[in-house]
Amino acid sequence: MIKVVKTGFYSTIQDQGRLGHRNYGVPISGAMDSYSSQFANVFVGNDKAAAVLEMTMTGADLLFLKSTTIAITGADMSPKLNGKAIPMFKSIIVHNGDTISFGRLESGFRTYMAVKGGFLTDMVLGSRSMLKGITNGFRIQKDDCLDTMKSSKLILPKNAKLKFDASYLDEDTLDVIKGPEFDKLSKNQQNLLFSDTLQVLKYNNRMAYQLGPLIQNDLESILTSPVLPGTVQLTPSGQLIVLMRDCQTTGGYPRVLQFTEKSINILSQKTTGSNLKIRLKD
Repeated sequence: MIKVVKTGFYSTIQDQGRLGHRNYGVPISGAMDSYSSQFANVFVGNDKAAAVLEMTMTGADLLFLKSTTIAITGADMSPKLNGKAIPMFKSIIVHNGDTISFGRLESGFRTYMAVKGGFLTDMVLGSRSMLKGITNGFRIQKDDCLDTMKSSKLILPKNAKLKFDASYLDEDTLDVIKGPEFDKLSKNQQNLLFSDTLQVLKYNNRMAYQLGPLIQNDLESILTSPVLPGTVQLTPSGQLIVLMRDCQTTGGYPRVLQFTEKSINILSQKTTGSNLKIRLKD
């Protein structure tokens, strides 16, 4: 059991998503940065799909009410155990009564904390991922008690050979493939997509990221069609919208590009004002 003393800016429980329900309009959800969340689980000996704590921009303060093993990956939010700095990207034993806190954001935008056995919050439609309208809560709240597995023996997993590649946090070139409506763009519009430096605008969250500058176009809306995390829509105003993990299941804007899974992970670690470029994957 872990008691939430302070929530941080936007902290949720996420696993690898709610699969098999898109035909009912239910978003996939899941960890924004699947690479970091899976690695955090591996460090503590969990299945890669176990539920983790995702923290955005600022971290939570947590009181542990039983001993367990944790690991922290993703963005560097200066984690501390009982007020003393601790390393990321490795398993750490935490005892009953210990506190984990986070400080200054040094790199990235989203941090992941795994606990041995995963977070045992409510399972809804096959997933523990928090989502407004689907789960009872859509983010953790102060004084919440998050259930975890009781650990009888605190043994650090033998994962010394594991190496987390944090370099992706600084990557600014993202791979994409052509979307279904890509060829409706003129050659000049296509060239602009790949030659211009794009910037993350202030409207960015778990549902979507907006990118600038505008790409002027006269494309007609399409019949409502399937979209996925990573789908890039182009609005009549020229706005590029990259759909993220909590995105809707259908949309009517032209789908000009599709981000790769790695590119979604990279974008999830960017924030307002971040510059990036996209390139067409062979």
